[in-house]
Amino acid sequence: MNRLACFLLIFLLTACNYFEKQKVNSEDLLEEELQTFNWNDVDIYPTFNSCETMTTKEDSKVCFQNTLLQHVNDYLGNQNIVVSEDINDTIRLQLIIDNKGLLRMEDITVKPETQFQIPKIDSLLRQSLIGVPKIFPAIKRGQQVTTAFELPVIVRID
Repeated sequence: MNRLACFLLIFLLTACNYFEKQKVNSEDLLEEELQTFNWNDVDIYPTFNSCETMTTKEDSKVCFQNTLLQHVNDYLGNQNIVVSEDINDTIRLQLIIDNKGLLRMEDITVKPETQFQIPKIDSLLRQSLIGVPKIFPAIKRGQQVTTAFELPVIVRID
C-alpha cells in the first residue's frame, strides 16, 4: 500500500503540468492570423445597387466593372472629341475604392499618341467618375475594406 501511495504522489506531482492552462498572447494570435490572411482577395467585391442580385462572386465583379465602364463610356460618348487621326487605344485606369465606398483614381496609363490627339483625356476620365452611382465597398471577413483594381477603357475614334 505504501508503494501505491508513493506512486500516486509522484504521478500527481509530475502530472500537474497537464492541468496547467497555457496562456495565449492575443498579439501572437493576431500576427499568426494575419500571416495566413490573403490580402489580395475579398469575400465580396465592391458593388452597385444594380449588381446586388448577382449570386456568384465572379458575376458580381463583372457586373460592377461593366456598370462602371458603361458610366465612363457614356460620359466620353457625350463629349465632342475631335481628332486629326484615328485612335485605337486601351487606357488603363488604376482605381481605389476605400472602405466607405469612395472612388479615387490613382493613375491613368495612356499612349503618348492618344495624349497628343486628346490633350484633355485625363480630365475627361476624371470627370466621368464624378457622377458614378453609390458604391458599396468590398467586404473581407465581415469588414468593409479598401480595394484597388485596374479598369481598361477602350477608346476608338475614327
